[in-house]
Amino acid sequence: MHDASRISTCARRGLAAVVAAGSLLTVLTTATPAAAGSASTPVGGSKVVCTSQQPGLAPALSQDIADALQGREGASALAIYDRRTKTHCEFKAGAHFDSASVVKVTVLGALLRQAEEAHRKLTPHEVRLTTAMITKSDNDSTTKLWRQVRPAGIQRFLSLAGMRHTVPGPHGAWGLTQITAADQLRLMRLLTADNAVLTAASRGYALDLMHRVIPDQRWGVPAGAPDADAVHVKNGWLPRKTDGWRVNSVGTFNGSGTDYGMAVLSTGNHTMDDGVTTVERAAKVIHRDLTH
Repeated sequence: MHDASRISTCARRGLAAVVAAGSLLTVLTTATPAAAGSASTPVGGSKVVCTSQQPGLAPALSQDIADALQGREGASALAIYDRRTKTHCEFKAGAHFDSASVVKVTVLGALLRQAEEAHRKLTPHEVRLTTAMITKSDNDSTTKLWRQVRPAGIQRFLSLAGMRHTVPGPHGAWGLTQITAADQLRLMRLLTADNAVLTAASRGYALDLMHRVIPDQRWGVPAGAPDADAVHVKNGWLPRKTDGWRVNSVGTFNGSGTDYGMAVLSTGNHTMDDGVTTVERAAKVIHRDLTH
């Protein structure tokens, strides 16, 4: 009787294991269609790596971005997200670049965070400075706000925003802040979704300024964006004695069913136009693949 009881118990356990395994297999099989597809395409010694829950999108994006960047002079990096298709792409997204004027969005974010913590609105003077800083890329306004916020304020915002690989420029040289495409994309995400760092009012204020950038500074990542999309952009350009022109562009795009953003950074460009071309070649294929 004892042996029979053991056999019966083992049989029941075996059946339970089979049922559990079958249930797990069902879960895994059911989950497969929703799992993100991934693809990578080499460019030089690095790869464009994309993931997406939309079938076929990851390989298309990785190949098209690689083709757009192939053969371009200097060095570049990018990162993109698309909330609709749960798509993410990176190319050397952790590499550091001189920020030039794209850091001005970070300065704005730090100022807005400080105002929130002080439970106050921006003063009329701050409104004038931030408007000039973002819409016209005014350097004097940026310098005044950088000094007002102070390095500690910039660093606090970076920490709260999770921009852990961004290093503020030394001795007030805000244009030499070291940025990565990944951190810049994190900032674009922060501006376009509910979070504990910036209120909806602060995010709306920042996006409104980025939407009102003057016409001759609306190049870069807006290239190829759908006409129906609301475009929010900030560009940066800086020539230096070594490694030529730094040309960077970050932005978000929202329209009928669209919700995505990108950061494209470049250095070592012979001319500013060369850098703009590199950024826009990548941006055009990204817009096309995400919206068609």
